[in-house]
Amino acid sequence: MIHFRTSLFNLLGLYLIFSQLRGCCFESALQPPRPSISHLQAISDKQSLLVSWQLNHSGLVGPIYELQIGRTENRTIIYNRNVSLLSMASHEYSWSWTSDLPLECVDHSVRIRLFYNQSGPSPWSDWKTNYGAQAKDKTEIFPFQRVLREGSSAMFCCVPPRGVNITSISINNSPHPLVSVGARVKAITVETLTIPTSFILPALAISCSSATGKVREIWNYVSTPPQKPRNLSCVTSDMKTVTCTWDSGSNQEPHDFKKQTHTLHIEVTGQKRLKISALLDVLSLLLKTQELRPGSHKLREIFLYFPGRPTAGRIQHQCGGEGPAWGGDGELQLQHLRQRCNMLLVFPVVRWDRVSPGVTDTTVSWFVQGNITQLNLLCKVTTDPESTTEVSCSSVSGFCNVTLEHLLPNTRYTTRVCCSADGRLWGERTQAVGFTTYLLVTLDVWRRIKQLPDLHSRQVTLLWTPPVPGSAAADNIRGYRVQWSQGGKNRSQWKDSGQTQAEVSIGPGQCDFTVQADVHSGSTVPAHITVHQREDQENPPVEKRLSSRRGAGFNLSWDEQNTATCGYTVDWCTLGNAVPCTLRWVKLPEGNNKLFLAARDFKAGRRYTFNIYGCRDNGYRLLEIQTGYAQELKSVKSPSLVEPVRSTSSSVTLEWRYSEDNAAHPAFITGYLVTVQNIGSDILTGHATDLFNVSVADPWKKYVTIEGLQQNREYMFSVSALTKEGPGQAASITVRTKSNYVLLF
Repeated sequence: MIHFRTSLFNLLGLYLIFSQLRGCCFESALQPPRPSISHLQAISDKQSLLVSWQLNHSGLVGPIYELQIGRTENRTIIYNRNVSLLSMASHEYSWSWTSDLPLECVDHSVRIRLFYNQSGPSPWSDWKTNYGAQAKDKTEIFPFQRVLREGSSAMFCCVPPRGVNITSISINNSPHPLVSVGARVKAITVETLTIPTSFILPALAISCSSATGKVREIWNYVSTPPQKPRNLSCVTSDMKTVTCTWDSGSNQEPHDFKKQTHTLHIEVTGQKRLKISALLDVLSLLLKTQELRPGSHKLREIFLYFPGRPTAGRIQHQCGGEGPAWGGDGELQLQHLRQRCNMLLVFPVVRWDRVSPGVTDTTVSWFVQGNITQLNLLCKVTTDPESTTEVSCSSVSGFCNVTLEHLLPNTRYTTRVCCSADGRLWGERTQAVGFTTYLLVTLDVWRRIKQLPDLHSRQVTLLWTPPVPGSAAADNIRGYRVQWSQGGKNRSQWKDSGQTQAEVSIGPGQCDFTVQADVHSGSTVPAHITVHQREDQENPPVEKRLSSRRGAGFNLSWDEQNTATCGYTVDWCTLGNAVPCTLRWVKLPEGNNKLFLAARDFKAGRRYTFNIYGCRDNGYRLLEIQTGYAQELKSVKSPSLVEPVRSTSSSVTLEWRYSEDNAAHPAFITGYLVTVQNIGSDILTGHATDLFNVSVADPWKKYVTIEGLQQNREYMFSVSALTKEGPGQAASITVRTKSNYVLLF
């Protein structure tokens, strides 16, 4: 055999030399042998094919196999891949492929061929086929009653009997686009599976309809795969009961009713070993929990109880080495476990001492039993709602305390505390203790300034927002103290609890005001506001009109001012420009120059004026005035026509009076509409013919000349004010043009 190979290679070498001398390229004439597939196995639940073939060419190094997978009886190529074999240790090689379509839907065939070095490919092997299902008297649907993973993609197919045509495929009564697979089979694709919420079970009803009118339906199920439990730990407080806890991972979907069971394993090697193993060898335990219900808590607990006292002795445990674990009195020597196993099985027991609430903070104190605070315990105080505070507790006396800060005034809280020796295993939490923080009354104060006829006098109306009537804060208020200072003089007023404003006369200089509630119990914060010094020339800014849109509310914006170091305030009258004015205001922080006001707080057809102030150290300055309607109406009053009307034989000049800037109008006046009608003698009484309209786009122009009229003819003229919504009520007058005597002559 060796001699034969040597002769063969010598002949090949001579052939190469001869070919090069003749200037020709050489390609190997040797062709690798045809491979043969020895086994094809279908794993239906995984939708995969396992292909195996014999390696009967052990002399080759690093061969490459090309695999093709054909689908349907026509063997349409759907997959092609090269597989390189780096190791030839085995005489058989296996390769698996996962199909997007269930294998039962149609035939799936596999063939292979071999490549070696620069030689050409071997002949293809014979096709090896895994045959799909053959429906006899009813349509088959795949996959069938399978649990599918939530979030994955899937294909579903309908295999009808011969001669039957599938017309539609639906999932939970929802049709999907059909895909033809071969001559008879139809399929659909679902990119992302979700757990149905409209059914009692997390199931997908797959139905196939055929041209014969028959419908076949089967069920598949969608579920969230269980996750690996985390943070397993077992602790004890009395050496008789072991509590094991773990985190089961994410919660099941609310509509996923598939049962999940957790199993806790114990290594059982005898009664004495069971007691010790359950305590120390917590990762090798055998115990089954109750079935978990969807939506329950993530933390699961299980209790193992060992009656009687364990006997003294020496134990071998996973930490390594031997040593005394049980004392003569039957108690586990915790110090030994801490040193040898780095385990701390201390379970601190905590009792409340007292709770001392304040306005925005509360001091809580507690007592740790067992004289174990020398271990420098870590205690966790939880407050519901809001926060969790951790504090080190190492008091020799066993008493510990902490101040809970950043609490809300006049708010009911509950608090609990638990302690741990290592920050991982926590003792049982105390019973919840409730407390209410003390009352804190704060006021939001604003002002309105009116210049009196005397230039040295101004009237300031101070306004403040009281607490909600009937609330604890409102019932706790006795009254309000108003104080102001101007020119070194201090003054004050007292207002009863039912009052929310005060009027004060001041001079032209800067004045500082303070308003503070007087309460029966608790605390109050004084509210401050400064009225700036009057300037000789204080010209108000030009009023800007806001565009309205039905139901859109007001979107206010203004140029940001660098001088507004403490923010902005926007005020307006709640009834629009109607009298009297009930003032409302909104304060915005520095840098915020936009404000949205919802339409529900404003009435249609009322004009609202918004004053925008910038806050400075020496008071507020008016920056902009913006006015507009939440919704404009077209039902404005008619103008008042001026008589007599001037006319010629071919024109009429109309004049009218109108208060176009009147804030009582239900919309902005944008102009006027003049309608001209011809009243002829041949027209029935009471009827007129419209000739044309004339628009006046300037709301301040209140006259117009109508030309091109006929002589000695009666015309009716109607004038109405225009708004964004259209013309309002009209005022009408009839005028006869004069005769053109020159023309008659």
